[in-house]
Amino acid sequence: MDKKINGNAKNRENRQAADLESGKAAVGQESSRESATRHKSLKTRPVRVLIRRILVMTAIFAVLVAISAVVCFFLGWKSLVQLILVAIVAYLAAGKWRWFYVALVTAPRDLKALYKYVRLLIQIKSWQREDVTLADIFRRNVKRHPNKPCILFEDQEWSFAQLEDYSNKVANVFKSHGYKKGDVVALFLENRPEFIALWLGLSKLGVITPLINTNQRLDSLVHSITIAGSHAVIFGSDLTDAIIDIFEKIESKVTFYQLCVNDKLNVDQRFRDLQQLINDAPPTPPSISEKLHHHDRLVYIYTSGTTGLPKAAVINSSRYIFIAAAIHWLAGFKSSDCFYTPLPLYHTAGGCMSVGQMLIYGATLVIRKKFSASAYFSDCEKYKCTIAQYIGEMCRYILAVPPKPSDTQHHLRMIYGNGLRPQIWSEFVERFKIPKVAEFYGATEGNANIVNVDNTVGAIGFVSRIIPSVYPISIIKVDPQTGEPIRNAHGLCVPCKPNEPGVFIGKIIPNNPSRAFLGYVDEEASKKKVVTDVFHRGDKAFLSGDILVADEFGYLFFKDRTGDTFRWKGENVSTSEVEAVLSNVISYKDVVVYGVEIRGVEGRAGMAAIFDPEGTVDLAQLAEGTKKALPFYARPIFIRILKKLDMTGTYKLKKNDLQKEGFDVNKINDDIYYLNSKGTYSLVTPEIYQQINNGIIRV
Repeated sequence: MDKKINGNAKNRENRQAADLESGKAAVGQESSRESATRHKSLKTRPVRVLIRRILVMTAIFAVLVAISAVVCFFLGWKSLVQLILVAIVAYLAAGKWRWFYVALVTAPRDLKALYKYVRLLIQIKSWQREDVTLADIFRRNVKRHPNKPCILFEDQEWSFAQLEDYSNKVANVFKSHGYKKGDVVALFLENRPEFIALWLGLSKLGVITPLINTNQRLDSLVHSITIAGSHAVIFGSDLTDAIIDIFEKIESKVTFYQLCVNDKLNVDQRFRDLQQLINDAPPTPPSISEKLHHHDRLVYIYTSGTTGLPKAAVINSSRYIFIAAAIHWLAGFKSSDCFYTPLPLYHTAGGCMSVGQMLIYGATLVIRKKFSASAYFSDCEKYKCTIAQYIGEMCRYILAVPPKPSDTQHHLRMIYGNGLRPQIWSEFVERFKIPKVAEFYGATEGNANIVNVDNTVGAIGFVSRIIPSVYPISIIKVDPQTGEPIRNAHGLCVPCKPNEPGVFIGKIIPNNPSRAFLGYVDEEASKKKVVTDVFHRGDKAFLSGDILVADEFGYLFFKDRTGDTFRWKGENVSTSEVEAVLSNVISYKDVVVYGVEIRGVEGRAGMAAIFDPEGTVDLAQLAEGTKKALPFYARPIFIRILKKLDMTGTYKLKKNDLQKEGFDVNKINDDIYYLNSKGTYSLVTPEIYQQINNGIIRV
């Protein structure tokens, strides 16, 4: 009997336990359903808001039509017209007249840009439906005009057929060596036609190519190769020393291919002779088993971002195509244009925007190994270029060249680029007789890209005041010290008013090439560039880190960068990276790096403040060490030797104080040195200070 009772009790316990588990499972399922519902609600919120607005506007319109019909029926159409006029006057008197004025002034600009944007989207959607790769689009241009000049470089002329054949040879070489879709082969090469052919050929296998800045050395070079997960590295013979310096620091499984173009050099036994392999390879398209797609990864382009070593930004085929196509349509490029770019091909500006016009639209491209201010317009004249590319720093150097006939004997109908300062814009255009300037703005890894479509002096683009939602970009308020977004009582970001500076953002829409944020190879670094709960709960946007201001008409103007990054010589310089290098060179002394302004010069020159009360820093060793370890644009132009350092203040505040003081020796008691033309540091005197600011001494 006891056993039976105990058995019944145990059964009851088991049933209770089962009921409890069942209840937990039900709760879990309910929680999952609630989570899914919330997620679905967040995704459909913009659609619901739009439908609600349409319904409200329809109701209001219906009411107005009904009232108008009644007035017209009982009082006549003249009374209706009078009533409408009175309503308009009352509305304008209430302070709304300005909006109509702005809308009237900007309507031609907005409609023109909208027409171009729609044509861009139609073309992009067509390529998406076809699921074509960049190599597929280029192959169509090869079939259309195989013998048309494709790339002009020094005295070389490559046709479209030649580039296709060379890239096929590259693909066949690496296929025979076992490389396949998803593998990574880094490219470390100076500007030349082979640069384009190499990564284009690798893309035909689905191999991803990190495009490494040729100024990188030692630790930053090792980082760029390893962070991308490179299985191999292709490098030019003129960069052999840089590779030898880091060879032992790279994993032994990484294969090095040396390209000796026009060089009769014996290839080091540690490297493979890529040129010989290419010479022996067939020029037929490679046969691959795995299909390539429109959204596959194509290249990694490095950006210094706001902190740390260079970051590898992910560029897939669809993103590359969109960037090149967007500037093509909005700036008004043609397939018959001849493009001149002296910019490095490892950056987006030269390697995507200009190269893309050749690959996608069949234009002719002129490239140069290194930028030369004196040869800029003579090159344009020599090659009969119709469009030339620039960055702001280049324009200042070109203006400094004494006038000569080739200044105006060119065939240019447009120049395009980013960073042309408003202070020299008009002077540059007038001296060199430039019909149009297409200034653009955009970050390599970002989704917020804009173009000056109507030649407005100083503007980098615009946002429509009539239909701002067509291209979802915005400027939000941020903390000037930290760069963090300022939020309202509801926890959402605060949009800036006209003429109010703030950070530029672009709304993120996944799987949309124009709105997607692909981020970096390093996912943690990617998260720092995304802001959530922007204007609605759950929405996301790319945080550019750039301070912009929009005027009353929606024109956007660049102001500065937030965080610990400044721009110099057309490159972003990470202060933390420079500080780490300097600390090693000067035996780990305290050092602070920041950017300072020089009168009439684009960007900010690097300045390092070193705490050295005993005066033991060897400036010659410092100059040599920075030359070896840092790219030229990241080397400090000014050195300040601090005798006192306030260690109680926060690091950020002290840096800001030093930055405000700049290099004005008339206000600073510390010794300040500048990097002279010989590559060594010399003392800045009041006379030297004036000569630097007056442009007599160029840094």
